[in-house]
Formats: sequence, structure tokens, C-alpha cells
Amino acid sequence: MNKNMQKITKEMTIAEVIDKFPKAVPILMGFGLHCAGCPGAQSETIGEMAANYQMDLNELLESLNKAIK
Repeated sequence: MNKNMQKITKEMTIAEVIDKFPKAVPILMGFGLHCAGCPGAQSETIGEMAANYQMDLNELLESLNKAIK
């Protein structure tokens, strides 16, 4: 699949997003996730992170996907 056609979803782990889309890191940090390299990032999904940190999931996904275009 063409990288430009990929998008970040709530089912992806934080580590997967960071690995595939390094441009997403500043967005995650802007939303308050300053431990992108933490062990929990390996298994926690974007959806779980949004729920745990009381973030607006739709706003987060929109920002992340805009940043990787």
C-alpha cells in the first residue's frame, strides 16, 4: 500500500504510529503524550491512549492524519 494512502486509526499502537509515521511525534506531544517511548507505547493503542488521557479521539486522529499527508 502506498504510504500516502495509509492513515492512522484508533486500533494502531502508539509504537506502530511512531515507527511508521515519525511526523506524528510532535502531534502526540502536543496532545500531552510525552512518553512516546515508554514501554506502554508498545501495546497501548491510539484509542486506548485517548480514553486513558481523556483526549478527543476524533480530534487526535484528524490531527495525526493531517500531519502525515
